[in-house]
Amino acid sequence: MLELPKLSFSNLIAALQPDGADSHTFETHASWAQGRTIYGGLAAALAVEVARRHAPQLPPLRAAQFAFTGPLASGDLLRLTPRQVAAGRSSTFVEVSVGTSTGATLRALPWFGVARTSAYAYNDMAFPVVPPPEQCSLFFVEDFVPSFTRQFDGQLAGGARAVSGSAVPELLIWLRHRDVDAPASEAGLIALGDVQPPAAMLMFTSPAPISTATWSIDVVGHAMPGNDWVLARIRGEVIGDGYCSQAMQLWSADGVPLLLSRQQVAMYV
Repeated sequence: MLELPKLSFSNLIAALQPDGADSHTFETHASWAQGRTIYGGLAAALAVEVARRHAPQLPPLRAAQFAFTGPLASGDLLRLTPRQVAAGRSSTFVEVSVGTSTGATLRALPWFGVARTSAYAYNDMAFPVVPPPEQCSLFFVEDFVPSFTRQFDGQLAGGARAVSGSAVPELLIWLRHRDVDAPASEAGLIALGDVQPPAAMLMFTSPAPISTATWSIDVVGHAMPGNDWVLARIRGEVIGDGYCSQAMQLWSADGVPLLLSRQQVAMYV
């Protein structure tokens, strides 16, 4: 049994404190570390949480773009500052700047939009055929996995493991918050969206540094998982010149599409 993680996700959200007009502060913690920085999905989730607190009357989150412009080291005091940049009758953009005393480390641009009646519907995001979580093997078992993965349960549902020398950079994995009190919120969903290793790491034959540069998400489902299982798929599409362009999808355990995303990752190998 893995040791229970320190500073659970729900406690972390509660620790996000107001600091002046709309800004919030948060001190990073080693239990959320990913190499020399904190887990990028956590930083993105915090940015969306602050945007929601800035304007709680906003409609549901529909999409967001994240640019990781610098490292967020363990122990840093982060300041997250939201600013509404555009608003129409049905949608609103809120920019969130995340930084430390030495400069900006993340720029986030969440987009919120009301639901509208439409004559058209289409879904090409078919739920993969995989075993249920209880029939799958543990995923985060290697010595080199980042500290933050202890915040999540992971079960290998298909494809390759990290650093397995796979010829095909594709992975299917069941994921959930280990925190039984994880909120069923947009922030909780986004925190699950980047837990799996980058697709290029499946091809690695030994551990090597990687760094996410950009992450773009589309929220396509209304259900927020809380502590429930979600199925994630990650596929490398173009890998070369020290970069990996990849696509990721998340479904609820009953097959409802939740999140589509794209990511550009720098590889230092």
